Amino acid sequence: MRNTLTMAGTFAAAAALLLTGTAAASAAQSQPVGTTSLYAPSALVLTVSKGEDAATATVERAVTLSCAPKPTGSHPSPVSACAELRSADGEFNQLVEPTSQRMCTRQWDPVMVTVGGVWQGKHVNWSITFGNACEMNGRIAEGTVFNF
Repeated sequence: MRNTLTMAGTFAAAAALLLTGTAAASAAQSQPVGTTSLYAPSALVLTVSKGEDAATATVERAVTLSCAPKPTGSHPSPVSACAELRSADGEFNQLVEPTSQRMCTRQWDPVMVTVGGVWQGKHVNWSITFGNACEMNGRIAEGTVFNF
């Protein structure tokens, strides 16, 4: 009887170790792959399109911009653009002047600027429509983010 209890205790201890090991292995396997970065992701696609609706506008230019862990992408000035975005805390409205000081015609030929992707780990879907290219250039002329 004594050997039976000892063997039962041994089996119970072995089963507990096995289950603990399986749970630990399962937890390790359930961790997302590639999430050990110290940087929140910042990867954006910026476009300039003809039209007033993002669903039907014709994309004329597009660039990528990634700011973490280092500025990269097809944007012509990724270092400056990322610095500008950081100083604005990712608020794209702060990068556009409220009015243009440039003399432009009142021709309605809408141009849309869009930004989509992730900024410091948060989903971004931003757009603005200008009356024409002259107005757009007058309102975004100072910065580098939208100059591509």
